[in-house]
Amino acid sequence: MTDNAYAQLAFYLGVLFICAWPLGRYMARIYRGDLPAAIRWLRPLEHGLYRLAGVHHDDSMTWTRYAQAVLLFNLLGFLAVFALQRLQDLLPLNPDGMAATSADLAFNTAVSFVTNTNWQSYSGESAMSYLTQMLGMTVQNFVSAATGMAVLIALARGFVQREAASLGNFWVDLTRSTLYILLPLSIALSLALVSQGVVQTFSPHITANLVEPLEHTSPKLGADGQVIIDAQGLPVTESAKIHQQQIAVGPAASQIAIKQLGTNGGGFFGVNSAHPLENPTPLSNFLEVLAIFLIPAGLCFTFGIYLGDRRQGVAIYAAMTSIFVAMLALCVWAEQSGNPLHERLGLDTRASEMQSGGNMEGKETRFGVVNSALWATVTTSASNGSVNAMHDAFTPLGGMVPMWLMQLGEVVFGGTGSGLYGMIIFALIAVFVAGLMIGRTPEYLGKKIEAFEIKMAAVAILVPPLVVLLGTALAVSVDAGRAGIANPGPHGFSEILYALSSAGNNNGSAFAGLTANTPFYNTLLGFAMLFSRFWLIVPVLAIAGALANKKSIPPSAGTLPTHTPLFVFLLVSTVIVVGALTFLPALALGPIVEHLQMLSAK
Repeated sequence: MTDNAYAQLAFYLGVLFICAWPLGRYMARIYRGDLPAAIRWLRPLEHGLYRLAGVHHDDSMTWTRYAQAVLLFNLLGFLAVFALQRLQDLLPLNPDGMAATSADLAFNTAVSFVTNTNWQSYSGESAMSYLTQMLGMTVQNFVSAATGMAVLIALARGFVQREAASLGNFWVDLTRSTLYILLPLSIALSLALVSQGVVQTFSPHITANLVEPLEHTSPKLGADGQVIIDAQGLPVTESAKIHQQQIAVGPAASQIAIKQLGTNGGGFFGVNSAHPLENPTPLSNFLEVLAIFLIPAGLCFTFGIYLGDRRQGVAIYAAMTSIFVAMLALCVWAEQSGNPLHERLGLDTRASEMQSGGNMEGKETRFGVVNSALWATVTTSASNGSVNAMHDAFTPLGGMVPMWLMQLGEVVFGGTGSGLYGMIIFALIAVFVAGLMIGRTPEYLGKKIEAFEIKMAAVAILVPPLVVLLGTALAVSVDAGRAGIANPGPHGFSEILYALSSAGNNNGSAFAGLTANTPFYNTLLGFAMLFSRFWLIVPVLAIAGALANKKSIPPSAGTLPTHTPLFVFLLVSTVIVVGALTFLPALALGPIVEHLQMLSAK
């Protein structure tokens, strides 16, 4: 890594901590119902929403009722987004006349946004109307993020409650997450992005006259709309000139703000935050990549404050940061080292030479290697999935970093709420292993961890790998799966493995060489997203309910401290060992062997 890379990493981590710490304290007050004086005027609005929805805000739910509310709410969200896509040609705010999407694409997209994955098998500017983008995608960006935050707070209450059956009220947690946290932050970030040139308009696509007309040849079509074939069986071509270009615009800034803050990631434009109207300047780039980690990092501190022991949140924050820094260093090094095959062409892409500073394929020159690698590592550590460079064009090891970060379970900061409750599941496994080594019943945060909690934790940890590996095996075994591969060989396998890793861990990014907008992949990835989201939420809530029913145990001489550097090391080791043992064989067939091929061809 160069000095520039070290400086950018240190600056990013410093600003993140400075912003996340006060945000974490603020969110802890929100979930306790202790509103700061500056926003207490919103309390009547909050209660008005409860009355409008018929919700009794003081009705505390058991874990089963809480889970039922989560599932029902998300089912309704799925149906709404599906209907918007299928009917968008009949609905208003469609100035460019977007047609209704196919049933399989509508299913995939509805599942994607409801599960906070935001996998996109389409380009938003050419497939979705403004109404679908705003009322469907943007609304789900808010409420899917709020769902994860609500589940986390329910789990935190499980540790705090003593011999109680209730975990709070899902509707209250959902409303407070949206009204007091996500909405104010999104408004502030939207205004900042508009000031940098991100578009926010209801105008239709803009037609621009080209300075220099573009000549091209294209197949000639007959009266029936089919390509005309000559006597030799070749398509007949004709020359044409393009004098104008259609520039897509729309209400982008409002969607981009919440897609980053809510770790959603689904962009308004097809190329996401690599698009100059979605991410035009270095400042907009920094604000967007900072927003990805802001709430997940702040929730670490919220968790500690809510428990009454800030050290617990700091320990988890330290564990997440340790993994992130190590993976970022590897990704930056791999991309700055460039592709040795370029030496055959007389090019030198090493960062120390006059070339652009490494592997610039698929990257925006206004961002360069370091900012592209930083974004790729951040967006796959969190379950965000937005991109400012094409991960498919990274070097084999550079592309393996975002892939493996997803395969760890999106617990390195992860999604809003989901990343932290995923890391807490690993913490339960870590204290269980430690308890086995010393012959004691494991304890975590004053609660005994017994057979039921470990069984539920095992379900939560095993479901995503099963979805990823079985889905990948299916895709490479059938013609419909192999047909989407753009690059045969190890990289083609990596494209499929990356897609299933992304869907199976609710990330949403892709190796874009895979053609995924087909009935096969829309269906396969849709079910992968559903299983990975809700087969984690339900076990987490079951654990929360079981913990809430337990007595609180005071620490003793034999209790493993869970706020020390030793526990941070144990937690990091647990995450890495599980990830390595599960996915190393698959990675060996993809990016690892591709890296060895690249070196052998040097």
